[in-house]
Formats: sequence, structure tokens, C-alpha cells
Amino acid sequence: MRAVEHLDEQRILDGLPVDARARLRSLAVLGEVDSTNRYLLEGKAFAAGMHACVAESQSAGRGRRGRQWVSPAGANLYLSVLRILDAAPRSVQGMSLVFGVAVAKALESLEVSGVTLKWPNDVLLDGDKLGGILVEIAAVGAGPWRAVAGIGINVHMPGDAGAGIDQPWADLASRVARPGRNRLASRVLAEVTAAWERFADTGFDGFRRDWDSRDAVRDRAVELHDGSQVLEGTARGVDADGALLLEVDGAHRRILSGDISLRLAR
Repeated sequence: MRAVEHLDEQRILDGLPVDARARLRSLAVLGEVDSTNRYLLEGKAFAAGMHACVAESQSAGRGRRGRQWVSPAGANLYLSVLRILDAAPRSVQGMSLVFGVAVAKALESLEVSGVTLKWPNDVLLDGDKLGGILVEIAAVGAGPWRAVAGIGINVHMPGDAGAGIDQPWADLASRVARPGRNRLASRVLAEVTAAWERFADTGFDGFRRDWDSRDAVRDRAVELHDGSQVLEGTARGVDADGALLLEVDGAHRRILSGDISLRLAR
């Protein structure tokens, strides 16, 4: 039977480099929560800077387009990072891509190979979904803006829980030597907090080369699903803002993420 490694605040903090520890104003380690994103978006007043939380399980974990994020207890990593902002970010289009790059770098630092990224928010391992990013932005009353990057990574997904996922998926335990969740949380926090600072200076364009080198669908035939409508074309990478460039009948279209779902063409 698999031994559960419980999340531990001090072990996660001890695993952070000095600069990442300095960037992070607070870290909450929760048992069950409805959603780590919601905890930070709607919780207590936070001082300026970055704050994070991790949870053993989520009762109402969410992905894009309102989908459920399967969140069994003690199995995976459910982590969110909040940044308090004086004003709305100047560019939000590329934010999920930026944090996808950060997660990929964290996994690669743990010697996980085969990590790629699928626009706009999926982290893949050997072509199957390993994790995802959900960025949410809100103004709280008359106070400052809150921007949250929510991250879910499958570490040791129980088979009965994985049966509820509607696409091919992977977890770290079945493909690679599994890092402990505390160590993984430390690496992800280090990369995500660094990405927040860099994004404020450069926008997505500063991460574009990192994204391009991990792009899972570039130059492949894809389908964009928007409700009942399907648009077919060839993915040609992303632009400086993180919008997808889709070639349709020889012309490039600029696609913003919104509620669109991207799939490889059958």
C-alpha cells in the first residue's frame, strides 16, 4: 500500500531557495478546501506581495470552462499562488502560458523528461495530460486586484479517481521516479514566484522562447472547439501576447483562449 506523504509547511519552505523564500509573504497548508484558488481570491485580507496555499484535497476543484478538477486526498499537488496588484495586469492573455512554462521548468529540475505544453493551459507528460493551470483575476471591493495562478499536477492518481477524467492522462508515479509532494511543491513555488516577477517586467514575450521549445502542437493539425462550432487548421505557435496562431486555408488567424478547447485533429 502506498505511504502518503503529508504536506508540511516547514518542509516546503525549507526547500525554497533564498530568493523564492523572500518573495513569498505567506504559505497556508490546508486539509480539504473547496478550491485553492477560491481560498486566496475570497479569503482574508492579504498584504501586498505573493501568497500561496496547498491542499491535501479539493471538494470543488476547477479547471477551465467550469470543468471539475479531480482532486483526491493525499494523491496529487493542488497549489495556488496569489499576487496582490495595484491595478489589473496590463496583459492577461499569456498568463496561463507563463505559469505552464514555470511548471515545466520545475518538473525538469526534478529530472522529469518528456514534459510539453498544450495551449493554453495543459501540462503534458509523453503526450498525456499531467496537469493544468487556471488563472483568475478579481478586484476585491474598492481594494487592490488579486490575481491567482492555480496549478494541479497528478502525482499518484488512484485509478478509480482517474476514471472520471475525460482525456488520456498521466501521473508522475506511473511514468517516472516520483518526487515527494513537498519537494515538488517547493520547486513549483520557486519557479512560479520567479515567473510572476518576470512577467510584470516583460509580459508573455519574455517567456515566448521557453514556450516555443515545449509547444506540443506547433505545426500539427488541430481542432478548436467553441460550443458546437469546430474550426480546423494547423497550429503555428503563439504570438508575443500568447494568442494561438492558427493557419486556415493559408491565412493566419489569431485565437484568444476564452472558452475554446484545443484538440489534435483525428
